[in-house]
Amino acid sequence: MKGILGRKIGMTQVFTESGKLIPVTIVEVEPNIVTQIKTKENDGYEAIQLGFDTKREKLATKASAGHAAKANTTPKRFYKEIKGVDISNYTLGQEINVDIFEKGEIIDVTGTTKGKGFQGVIKRHNQSRGPMGHGSHYHRRPGSMGTMRPMRVFKGKALPGHMGTLTVTIQNLMVVDVDKENNALLIKGNIPGPKKGLVIIKTSVKNPKTIETENLVSYIKKMPKEEVTEEVMTEEKTAKEEN
Repeated sequence: MKGILGRKIGMTQVFTESGKLIPVTIVEVEPNIVTQIKTKENDGYEAIQLGFDTKREKLATKASAGHAAKANTTPKRFYKEIKGVDISNYTLGQEINVDIFEKGEIIDVTGTTKGKGFQGVIKRHNQSRGPMGHGSHYHRRPGSMGTMRPMRVFKGKALPGHMGTLTVTIQNLMVVDVDKENNALLIKGNIPGPKKGLVIIKTSVKNPKTIETENLVSYIKKMPKEEVTEEVMTEEKTAKEEN
């Protein structure tokens, strides 16, 4: 098991060399810092705590600043624990980069869904509305509250309420590409959360393996400097001769 914290940037699409289109989500993964290592002797379980997104020391409390100082780093905005790891492979203050994952690896992504506010039963529970005409007075209400007896609403009744902001994990996603230069992961499909939302990327629990993937098409072409200068010189000579 391994994991890292990142920030969702948005969605786009890439193409393989065979012409296959793959929808991907771009996740910015800045270097994570191991801010704490928990052991069975001290904490009762084994885990590592990762810090992500540097915060100004002016905005940090004394407790968070002192906690970060133990790892010889600056205060972080987010702290998350990764359980099930081999703590012998980590040291306090260690930097974890995006290359911890490789192309074709199967992962699980956890994030917080978008908040929808207070919503009715039609949007929240996908219920159907009543007739909108012919004298009907029942349109978008939640329906019957239950039987005559015991004269109460049973638990689990689908009613209006707060919608969204739930912790959701999407399993068995694939890493399409690892961009080490820009500290980014390209993940196949969609992941929970809004843009700039915090996500946790871990090794897949049900299907921890790596799949062979095709190479992506790159549209960046680097022309040699000598050829470019020769073309410019020939164009200038022809222009002078015509004049």
